[in-house]
This record gives sequence, structure tokens and C-alpha cells, in this order.
Amino acid sequence: MKAFGWAAAAVVTVAGMAQAEGTLALYNWGDYINPDVLTKFTEETGIKVTLDTYSSNEEMLAKIQAGATGYDIVFPSVHMNDIMLKLGLLEKTDINQSPDFKNIDPAFLRSKEDPNSEYCLPYAWGTVGIFYNEDIAGPITGWADFFAIPEKTGAKITLLDDMREVLAIGHIMNGTSVNSADPAEVQAAADYILAHKSAVNAFTYEVAPLLASGDIAAAHYFVGGNVFFTEMPNIKYVIPAEGGTMYQENICVLASAPNKENAKKFMEFYLKPEIAALNVAQQFNGTPNTPANALTPDIIKSNPNINVAADTMTRLQIFEDIGAALKLYDRAWNTIRTAQ
Repeated sequence: MKAFGWAAAAVVTVAGMAQAEGTLALYNWGDYINPDVLTKFTEETGIKVTLDTYSSNEEMLAKIQAGATGYDIVFPSVHMNDIMLKLGLLEKTDINQSPDFKNIDPAFLRSKEDPNSEYCLPYAWGTVGIFYNEDIAGPITGWADFFAIPEKTGAKITLLDDMREVLAIGHIMNGTSVNSADPAEVQAAADYILAHKSAVNAFTYEVAPLLASGDIAAAHYFVGGNVFFTEMPNIKYVIPAEGGTMYQENICVLASAPNKENAKKFMEFYLKPEIAALNVAQQFNGTPNTPANALTPDIIKSNPNINVAADTMTRLQIFEDIGAALKLYDRAWNTIRTAQ
């Protein structure tokens, strides 16, 4: 969902050529926005931008609920977008009334609580699959191959430190929905992971440096991680044959935002195809901005893991707000993390 998440926190302040028109504070996933986008925004508007980062939806929500103030924009995954709307944490922006909103593919209006994008703007999307070092792991096609790597090669593998992404693997391998609220199905998903936990070296977002150094052979990770491996042909990415998840994040303005007008200006700025394309060029994610796709580099246009074919899309599931059933997942995740 997302983003790379392995940068714990960063602050980026860009000074523009235009006369200063205030500030804007972004709170985003680690390494999930091209710094050039922020620079251009400041140059065009004079608004100085600061950026703090988080590693998971839950981390971001906890900080906002704990009373963190000063942030204007967050980038929640769709299901977290819905949760935050139910909690009254987001501001209505009417971004769907902007003339350039026509650039957004309606297929990405996925929020159940905001189906017309009156609050948030579709930002980016991608898949969650497997990165692997082919020199160590050999060719792999999916989850069964992934979990077999340690026994076959003696090398290490890692899973994301993400409750729903990890349990989703169990659901996928069991043929159940990643949004299941059935206690038996959630338990079975957890049991699948527990049965393979001995093969897992760590639950972590610190994937890029570990893969690049050869310390691990494969990792459960976001497709945007391709940005780290453009000059490492031995590092491959695969959408698992058995199925995987996809993510979508949206740009949302917090109800507590001190700079709501500047936040709206940023959303309108991001509707420009050339700006969305600039972000994609550095992020290696997909974009909901239809005309932006034509402006992206050929290496991205031709990548089937970024511009996913229709038949592959049928193997992907996206997370939804599961309400009270989240407690089932919390318990299962605690069992997985504490099991010896």
C-alpha cells in the first residue's frame, strides 16, 4: 500500500522562486513522493512544503488520533481513507469539482465512504508481490516458491511488518477473501503463516538494503521498490501466480489541517498530468491520472508489473474497511508475531 516505508522520518523544505504564500505540511509513506514534485509546487505557488513520513496506515492513524497537529495532508490507503472518514478526521474538499478532475479514471474512485471523491483524490496504486535475487533464489513464480527458498538454498526471506498484508497471503493460499470477517477463515489464514513462519527471517520494511547487499534472497514488498533496483538486473519482481494484493493511496486533507487552502492547491496541482507523470517516473507506481500515463518513461509504460494486464488484475485483491472484524486480525497477528 504504498510505498516503501523503510525511511523512518524525513523533513523536506523547498524554497521556491515565487513569493512565499505560507506553508503546507505533508505526512506520507516513506519515499512515496518525488521530491521534484514538491520543488515544482513551491516554485509555482511560493508555498513552502514540509514532509514527515510513516511506515503503515496504523502508525499514521495512531499519531493523528493521539492529537498530532500541524499536518495538512495524509496519504491513506483506500480502506484507511474510509476508516478516517467514519472517525470524522478528514475535510471535505470538493476536489471532484476541479476542472482537471476529468483526468482521473473513474475505476479508481474506490472509497466506499467517498465514492464521488468529495473529500480525497486518488493518488497512486500498485501491487504487493515478491522481490527476489535470482542469483541466489533462482526463478520463482509465487508464494509456494517463495516460502521454499530457505530450505532449497539456505538463504533468508522476509515478510512485511504489516498485519493485513501478511494475513492476506494466508487468505490467498487458502482461496478466501483478504477482507473475510469469518473467524474460521481468519484463523486458517493465520495458521498458513504460522506453518511457514520458521522460513521467515524477519517481518520488516527494510527490504531494499537487505536485497541489494545479498543478506536476503527474497522479500514480500511493494512494486514501487523497483526504483531501488533499476541497475541491478539480478533483482526481479513477480506478482505471485497464486494471487496478490494491490494498493491504492489517496490524498486527503485532515479536518485539523491548519492550511486547508494550501492543501487544496496541492491537490489541484497534482491533478496536472505532467505532475502525476513526474511522480510516477521516480516512484514506479501506477497512476489514476489517465493522461499522465502517456507521459511516463517507456521503462514504466512497458513494465507489466506496473501497467498490469487485465488477466493479472483478476488475481489481485484490495483491502476494505472490515469494521469490528479487525479485532480478529489483531489477535491473529499477535499470535503470529509472538509464536516461537
